[in-house]
Amino acid sequence: MLHVLKNKNIEREVKDYLFITFGLVLFAFGWTVFLLPYQIVTGGVTGIAAIIYYATGIEIEISYFIINAILLAIGLRILGWRFLMKTIYAIFMISFLLWLFQELIKSPDGEIVKILGEGQAFMSLIVGCTFTGSSLAIVFYNNGSTGGTDIIAASVNKYYNLSLGQVLIIVDLIIIGSCFFIPQFGDGIDRIHKVAFGLCTMVVENFVLDYVNNSMRQSVQFMIFSKKHAEIAHAIGTEMDHGVTILDGHGWYTGQEMKVLCILARKRESPQMFRIIKSIDPNAFVSVGSVIGVYGEGFDPIKAKVPNKIENNEDSIRNE
Repeated sequence: MLHVLKNKNIEREVKDYLFITFGLVLFAFGWTVFLLPYQIVTGGVTGIAAIIYYATGIEIEISYFIINAILLAIGLRILGWRFLMKTIYAIFMISFLLWLFQELIKSPDGEIVKILGEGQAFMSLIVGCTFTGSSLAIVFYNNGSTGGTDIIAASVNKYYNLSLGQVLIIVDLIIIGSCFFIPQFGDGIDRIHKVAFGLCTMVVENFVLDYVNNSMRQSVQFMIFSKKHAEIAHAIGTEMDHGVTILDGHGWYTGQEMKVLCILARKRESPQMFRIIKSIDPNAFVSVGSVIGVYGEGFDPIKAKVPNKIENNEDSIRNE
């Protein structure tokens, strides 16, 4: 049993790293190919590294790596080792990928090519943020992190009553707003344009991130009415390693008693679920409904702070 659990943990970790790597490649591609050539500023450490690059010419991957190394040293006590290792991996990978994609899209004279052509800054912003937002959703969904301002948010959240989202928004606004004070961005109007474009990147990227993240986490509820309920439940439990709840049903018209299988599953598991049901009982009656959220074992954790008073009461009850 322990051997099986260990293999499953290894398989899960390998899967996480593969998808995190895929997400990081998408992020570096979208950011380098579509945002960097048009000097579009984003939030996060990538945005800070870009501002430093535009102002001083220091390569983005260098400043990105140094800033993240400093933040990791500060946030070492806050992050767990498992999370920390994935964060370190992501920082090294993005630093390498940012360098790689810059080298690939440079023209013979060393200039970064504008793929969409001149005057297409806003369109490039939309395409680039679609890539970066989707990539961040993939990384976060697979228990990864790109480091950077996530570490700042976690540090502030530990000592102050501010959510991670609030801290990230404040930090990103400060980063994007700093464009107004960079002389290399031109006169006042040009700097205002940079800030406006930066704010647009926040909106588009976060919208895409939430949309993709919610799509991947979307759950469904199966209600299965079948005379072969035992076989279906056994097949789903063994083949999909899924929990099944059996309810007692009573047909009003037929007057017959029937067992009803109730299953909560990820939407992406639906095709496999239907194949199992149809292979055992093609005449089964199946109802599928979308579920806003499912929390608990096998799904999303319950992210709610319990007042200390309640926690203390629960501890005292356990002790009694």
